[in-house]
Amino acid sequence: MNAASLFDQYAIGNFWFRYLHVLAGIAWIGLLYYFNLVQVPGLAAYGDEGKARNITITQIATRALWWFRWASIATLATGLLIVGVLPDYMQDFMNHEGNNPANAKNASITVGMILGITMAANVWMVIWKNQKVVIANATNVLAGGEANPDAATSGRRAMLASRQNMIFSVPMLFLMVGAAHYYPEAFAATTSKGYTFVLISLVISALLQMNCLGLFGGIKAGNKLLWPYENHKNAIISSVVLLVVLFVVSIVYMG
Repeated sequence: MNAASLFDQYAIGNFWFRYLHVLAGIAWIGLLYYFNLVQVPGLAAYGDEGKARNITITQIATRALWWFRWASIATLATGLLIVGVLPDYMQDFMNHEGNNPANAKNASITVGMILGITMAANVWMVIWKNQKVVIANATNVLAGGEANPDAATSGRRAMLASRQNMIFSVPMLFLMVGAAHYYPEAFAATTSKGYTFVLISLVISALLQMNCLGLFGGIKAGNKLLWPYENHKNAIISSVVLLVVLFVVSIVYMG
């Protein structure tokens, strides 16, 4: 071991970018949980205190959303840098021949990566897009302007996507960590059926994503398919259920 090896291509990809990836991920997921477990229930508890709610949105939520959305980009970027910089990452990643323990690891990290990418897309394409309308409305109302009638709908769209991200985050983190610390050891003789696990996981995740976007009956309250998103307790329950389902599927097809 020498000083140069601490900063060679392998060390940069396998440790330094991974460290930054975890650090950025803590900021991103931490703020995701803050929004879902603290801010949204807190704002709902304001009742008729419209001015207080709007001040909170403009002074607190705006700042939190800045860190939230850029932390998601930092997490995504460092994850891609690990893939791009780490020597032979993709060569090992595509090795699915025979009874190869890499199969379980690669299948696990594949689903985790896709869930993470979907979550980042939700941040920028749904949550931030709609929260800009909510923030602009709060700023305008505080300045004495008329309320934007579309703000409530935009807020609900953002909330549904945020709750879906919370649901995705639990199995995503499990699969990311499990790819290095669980699946290779637990399934040392797994077969190429890992592909089936990936496919089933993607179908389930795609259906949930379409549901949170309102493609199955709209986004209005009363749609029973939106039960997982109506409050943070439902989202917590749904995240655990999704984790259990994906774990069972992984056991069936990679065990």
